[in-house]
Amino acid sequence: MLGRIAVAVAVAGVLGFSPTLYAWGASAGRTYTAASVPVRDVAVVFGAEVLPNKTPSAFLQARLDLAYELWRTGKVKVILVSGDNGDVHYNEPDAMRSYLIGKGVPDAKVVADYAGFDTYDTCVRAVRIFGVTSATLVTQSYHLPRALATCRTIGLDAVGVGDDTVQSASPDVWRNGVLRELPAGIKMAYDLIARRQPILGDRETSIDTALGR
Repeated sequence: MLGRIAVAVAVAGVLGFSPTLYAWGASAGRTYTAASVPVRDVAVVFGAEVLPNKTPSAFLQARLDLAYELWRTGKVKVILVSGDNGDVHYNEPDAMRSYLIGKGVPDAKVVADYAGFDTYDTCVRAVRIFGVTSATLVTQSYHLPRALATCRTIGLDAVGVGDDTVQSASPDVWRNGVLRELPAGIKMAYDLIARRQPILGDRETSIDTALGR
């Protein structure tokens, strides 16, 4: 009986960790620094917590600062900010846009996706709603393998730049984020296998216009 339990636990562990292994494999050779990342037209910034005063949290601000650096140095031409706008009192994309515009990125070069409720939604909508075919993904480094694996699996040619600057300032939050990647990886596997359809809509041409297509 104990042997069967041990086998069951071992199998569950392997199955639970398999999506993380897949993410690591799919992202291998695809992560860069802001200085070394190849040039792409579009940066995709994944949403994160916005504070009650409607400004980005430290984690989100770090992502936006990276995206700004990519734009400033000519590594990208347009920034797609994607996040949660599921409540009238909470709006990640607008806070992200305002922050970047405040730093000097032209209004037309910051495009908002208001239905990026999770990593999978952001990746699928980037392709199907905004017509993105290749991109630089911007998020925290622990999240980057899953984001890259998701985008690449659905057909988006992605590379990524990960932020580590907030790790020392918020070690507990960082550790929770790292631990969250295991169950999030299982959800990723389900979404990709089931081809879950996020909220979609009409084709958006804001990125095309910003790129002069």
